[in-house]
Amino acid sequence: MEAQRPIRVLDAVKWGEEIERAFFARGGRELPPITVDYYHTHSLHFDPYTKIEELNGIERDVVRRLGEDDAVGQILARMCREYRAVVWMLARRGTPGFCKMSEQLYGSAGDCVHPESPCLVEVGRRMAVLLDGSHHEGSREGRARDLGAPRAADLLTARLNRYFQDPAVVHVRISDGILADAAAGCDYIKIRSTARFTAQDLRLLEVHEGWVHLATTINGQRQPFCTFLGKGTPSSTVTQEGLAVLTELLASASYPQRLRRLCHRVEAIARAEAGADFLEVYRFYLDEGYAPRACYQHTVRVFRGSLPSGCGPFTKDLCYAKGFVQVCEHVRRAVECANSAKVTLLFCGKTMLAELPVLAQLVDDGLVVPPRYVPPTFADARRLAARMHFFPDFPTPANGPVESSMPSGQRPSRS
Repeated sequence: MEAQRPIRVLDAVKWGEEIERAFFARGGRELPPITVDYYHTHSLHFDPYTKIEELNGIERDVVRRLGEDDAVGQILARMCREYRAVVWMLARRGTPGFCKMSEQLYGSAGDCVHPESPCLVEVGRRMAVLLDGSHHEGSREGRARDLGAPRAADLLTARLNRYFQDPAVVHVRISDGILADAAAGCDYIKIRSTARFTAQDLRLLEVHEGWVHLATTINGQRQPFCTFLGKGTPSSTVTQEGLAVLTELLASASYPQRLRRLCHRVEAIARAEAGADFLEVYRFYLDEGYAPRACYQHTVRVFRGSLPSGCGPFTKDLCYAKGFVQVCEHVRRAVECANSAKVTLLFCGKTMLAELPVLAQLVDDGLVVPPRYVPPTFADARRLAARMHFFPDFPTPANGPVESSMPSGQRPSRS
C-alpha cells in the first residue's frame, strides 16, 4: 500500500486548463501544444527505477514468505507486476512506448471478449446504432442543468450519508483543480466549482462513484488482513468500471445518452489506434452532436499521456465497455446457476472477475470478510436474477457484420 501511494496515473497524464484555452483560442483548428517536454515539466513524484526495484523487492518477499502457490501471495505478486508495468508506462509519457504499455495494461479496441465474439469496437458500434435515436448530449436529455456545485454537493452528501449510514465515511468537496465535472477519490467525491448538474447527473454520481467506487475502496480498506484490496490495478479497473456501469443500469440511474457516450469512447480509441490525430477524433465527436467543450474533454481522455499526433491513444477508457460485457455475462451465468451470492464478493475491494474463486476461498479461511456495503440490487439475489433476465445477449458473429464509417484502411485489426 505504501509503495503504490505516489503512483497517480491520471494526475501524471492530465493536460492543464491552459492547453484547453490555447486550443479554443486557435478556433479548435490546430493540434493542442503538447510535447514530450510538457510531461517532463510535470514530475511523477517518484523515481521510476527506484520504484520498480522497491516493487521487485516486495514480490520477492511475498514469494519467499508465502510461497508461489499461496492465494494471497498470488494476488500480491500480480499487483506488483502490474504496478511495475504502470511505472514503465508513466516513465514513457509522450512516446509510442506509453501507448504500447497502455494497450498491454488496458487492452485495445480490437480485442475480443471471447475468441468467437466480435471485437470491442464492433460491439460498441452496434450498441451506438441502437442508441442513436436518443437526443444528443448537447441538450442533456432536454433537462436544464439547474444545480450549481454547492447545491449539488449538499444533495449528493445527503444521499451518500443515507447509503453509508455514517456521515464520517465519505465526503463531497468542491474543487477548482479538476477538469471533469466530478471525480472520486478514496473517501470523497470532488465537484468542480463551476460545474452545473441535473438531478439525473447526481443520481449517476451517487450510484457509479458512491455505491461502487467509494464502497469497494472502503470495503477493501476495512479488510482485517488483505487491506491491499483497497487499491486497484489496471486489471481490477476493468472489472470495477464494468461493475459500476452494470450497477447504473440495475439501479435505473443510467440513460441512453450515457451509454452512447461510452460506446463513442471505444470508437474514438479505435480511430486513434488506426492513426487518427487529436483533431480527427475531435471532429468525430462534433459530427456525433456533442458540444465543442465536451468534444475537447472526450478527446483529451483518448490522448492524455500521449501526444496529439503520431503516438497513439491512452486506452484506459476501454475499461467501461470491456468490463461491462465481462461483468454482465459473469453475473448472468451466476444468477442462472443460483450462485449470485459469490457475485457480491466483487464489492469486497478492488477485485477482478478472475480472482472470485480465490476470494471465496479466502472468505472461508477467514482472511477476507464479505463486503459491508453492497448495492441493493446485488444484495437481493431474487431481485438481481429478475433484473438480469431482461439483459439481452451481446452480439455474436451470427448477428451479421457491422458496417463501419471508418475508412477500410484504418479499421483496427482483431487481437
